[in-house]
Amino acid sequence: MAEPRKDEAVDATPNTTAVETVGPVDEGAAVAAIEAPVDRGEPILQVRNLVKHFPLTLGILFKRQVGAVKAVDGISFDLYQGETLGIVGESGCGKSTVAKLLMMLETATSGEIFYKGQDITKLSGRALKAVRRNIQMVFQDPYTSLNPRMTVGDIIGEPYEIHPEVAPRGDRRKKVQELLEVVGLNPEYIHRYPHQFSGGQRQRIGIARGLALNPEIIICDEPVSALDVSVQAQVVNLMERLQDEFNLSYVFIAHDLSIVRHISDRVGVMYLGKMAEIGSDTQIYDHPTHPYTQALLSAVPVPDPEAREGRERIILTGDVPSPANPPSGCRFRTRCWKAEDKCATEVPLLAVPERFRGVDTPAAHESACHFAEEKDVVHAG
Repeated sequence: MAEPRKDEAVDATPNTTAVETVGPVDEGAAVAAIEAPVDRGEPILQVRNLVKHFPLTLGILFKRQVGAVKAVDGISFDLYQGETLGIVGESGCGKSTVAKLLMMLETATSGEIFYKGQDITKLSGRALKAVRRNIQMVFQDPYTSLNPRMTVGDIIGEPYEIHPEVAPRGDRRKKVQELLEVVGLNPEYIHRYPHQFSGGQRQRIGIARGLALNPEIIICDEPVSALDVSVQAQVVNLMERLQDEFNLSYVFIAHDLSIVRHISDRVGVMYLGKMAEIGSDTQIYDHPTHPYTQALLSAVPVPDPEAREGRERIILTGDVPSPANPPSGCRFRTRCWKAEDKCATEVPLLAVPERFRGVDTPAAHESACHFAEEKDVVHAG
């Protein structure tokens, strides 16, 4: 394939040619591929051009579509075995929709989600059941994600009813008690109900339920946002310990940038259904190149008064555009201080900025901006 010219934008977004896809196979072969182990550091989950549009309709009896909310609009990323990928962004940018798509709780409008080479958007039956056993979720609200009519033992043990091969009926009580002990709760709490626990304890129960089937991936949809700061630290430290103990991979979605940096190996920044920037935690936090990432980081509170005085604060003007009618070209251009005419007509590719290509610098990571440049907003001053 011909090399691109220097003046051409190079799309560094992972594409389908890099995915080791498995050809058409029967259900048994698909299940075998899904159950096969993946070496540490190898891609276990690969998302390609994922799109989710929610239709806007008019009428009651005779509905007609008049538009669509573009919640997720063409994002791509890889999750490697044993790593934590953090996803951050403002409310409404599509983070939780991505989590639901990965869990197949929502059906994608288009795009592909490869798990061990299998496109899970096309699976059904035993193969899809095997995928769901290996990809579990910890929900945002520990109060509404647990059934108040069920005991803790029933909540954590319910996955065994769907996947009885994981734990025979006679061993389930012992397995549930072991899971309670693993997440730091008294195994004798097995007969208690959710209302008898604090918020942090409830989230530990949710984590135990996620671990019940020995998954390989856990999708964490803002698992600590409803908890106090001290409890947040306990839960995050617990999740880090469990990752090492059970060899887990996490997709960790959150608003709190400091928590995401603490737990993540790589970080993706989303804005209005698109991935604005993605890289290692050091690249994103210490060497951000996208204006939106820089604005987010400048809003993080600094405990040192002296450092705070000399620090540049980037104030964005205007409101977040509606995902039902996003701006043309770059979606951030209506709030960006660098915006030029080019930003309204050309969609920036998620690529290494031209000025950093071939240069050994932490700023050489993927950023969807025509005028990307490094700016240290965390240590400024």
